[in-house]
Amino acid sequence: MSEDTETITVADVRDGVGGDANADPGTPVKLPVVDILTGRGFITGKSGSGKSNTASVVIEKLLSNNFPVLIVDTDGEYYGLKEQFELLHAGADDECDIQVSPEHAEKLAHLALEQNVPIILDVSGYLDEDDAQKLLTEVAKNLFAKEKKLKKPFLMLVEECHEYIPEGGGMNEAGKMLIKIGKRGRKHGLGIVGISQRPADVKKDFITQCDWLCWHRLTWNNDTKVVGRILGSEYADAIEDMANGEAFLVTDWSESIRRVQFRKKSTFDAGATPGLDDFERPDLKSIDGNLVSELQDISDEKARRESEIADLRQELEKKEAKIRDLKRELEEARDLSHMADQFAQAMFQKAEAPYCGGQGRNLKRPEEKQSALGEYNAPKNGSDGAAASESSDAGTAAADDATASVREDEAHEEEAVTSATAGAYPGLDLDRDGIDDDVSVAPERAHSELAGLTGREDVVERLRNVVASLPDVSRRMLAFYREIDACDPVDAHVAAGEVGDKQLAYSRNGPLRRAGFIEHVGRGRYAYAIPELVRETFADRLDEEELAAVVSAVEASFVPTMGDAGESETGGSDSETETEDDAAAADD
Repeated sequence: MSEDTETITVADVRDGVGGDANADPGTPVKLPVVDILTGRGFITGKSGSGKSNTASVVIEKLLSNNFPVLIVDTDGEYYGLKEQFELLHAGADDECDIQVSPEHAEKLAHLALEQNVPIILDVSGYLDEDDAQKLLTEVAKNLFAKEKKLKKPFLMLVEECHEYIPEGGGMNEAGKMLIKIGKRGRKHGLGIVGISQRPADVKKDFITQCDWLCWHRLTWNNDTKVVGRILGSEYADAIEDMANGEAFLVTDWSESIRRVQFRKKSTFDAGATPGLDDFERPDLKSIDGNLVSELQDISDEKARRESEIADLRQELEKKEAKIRDLKRELEEARDLSHMADQFAQAMFQKAEAPYCGGQGRNLKRPEEKQSALGEYNAPKNGSDGAAASESSDAGTAAADDATASVREDEAHEEEAVTSATAGAYPGLDLDRDGIDDDVSVAPERAHSELAGLTGREDVVERLRNVVASLPDVSRRMLAFYREIDACDPVDAHVAAGEVGDKQLAYSRNGPLRRAGFIEHVGRGRYAYAIPELVRETFADRLDEEELAAVVSAVEASFVPTMGDAGESETGGSDSETETEDDAAAADD
């Protein structure tokens, strides 16, 4: 290695305070390359004093001798080096050769150390400071890790180092990594230079461990005090009057303090303060396209992963929204199920009792009507009559017991209805269902009197009277139940031309339920029950044709389209004769 490659000439000796007594003014100042590449340096000075020029001169000399470096550019002012040198300009701006992120850190370290590619790591374009911090941290980690094996002289220059290694406050991961390089990087061949215009803001442990320092003009009192503590008071006084580019150069290898004038850099000064002259950007050298292609592959892979993650995240959000909807529907279903159970337990407790010669529903019938049921089914012959008499007596006693039990159950049901509905529908008296006394009670009274009727005409007449006692809305609801077979009261109420108000719907549904015209079939739904009511009234003694005739006659009272059929079956002479004949036959 020649002397030209062992040292770099960056400045000339100046006279004045701090001048080199052993060298005449104008004597070139040479710096040993290995000490610069592997050591720890610090360049400071106020804005405009020449510190960035000094850093650029050092970098130009290293690049001229093919020594690779990595520059952490916080202000985007080093791209001017590309006027003469092939550097990879990596960052976040479109003017960079490649946009990079922490995923590129390992590749960048590989290019710098193993392929000798000089790199400008431009962090000035990252809008999020955390992104810049993460990128610097990962690059520094990978440089340190690779240098432990390669042990190749390499310099890392960091602008505005006080942002990463501040004197006050805690350091983030990037600052901790830079301090680690400052303390342990030298023995691995990894050097570092920090640049700052405020030495008072830089961690003193870093400054005091540096092998070489350049002190340009400083005027702020806190900064000159740092100069006084490290160099001496005479230097603190003299540093305020230094010219641009002039500095005190302190080096461990010469154990001296020299006052020097750094030379002007030869490349485009992108960091110069804009003036009135037109700005002309010079032609910049391009980097090898293969290097950019390798980094672009990483960017493409990152973009692909981010796209997949975005798709997966969108799909996850859809599934989570679906889960939320299902959970809400499940809760609503549980609430409705709980409410339906309350109504079912309170309003539809059933008790088995003899009715018209068979098993039937509780219809609140008087005791004297129960005794008639035995006569309705009594045999005609004598031998069987005695047995029937005994059976009738036993049946009457059983009916009395059943009636007492049913009445007790009904009392409990009435109490449960009031209790269950009071909380669900405040202010609504479902015991009366919002209907006048004569309307709400009439269906129950007429319904119970069916037990004493023996002819079809009587049953039809009584049921038609019950239908006539219903409110118009309830009759229209009954017609809808007949058509749809099973639905909830709100749907029937709306089908009847009314609003979907749950309280009104249930209040107008009550008379139908109490008359036995509909029955609860679970989950808040009611089913049409007149055919079953007629069947049970006649103890299943009617064949299907007879049953259909009676049901049609009753339905004619609330289904307009059946009016003609109803008259022919119940209102005409033929129908009356047929009904009377059937009744006589049943009596015989």
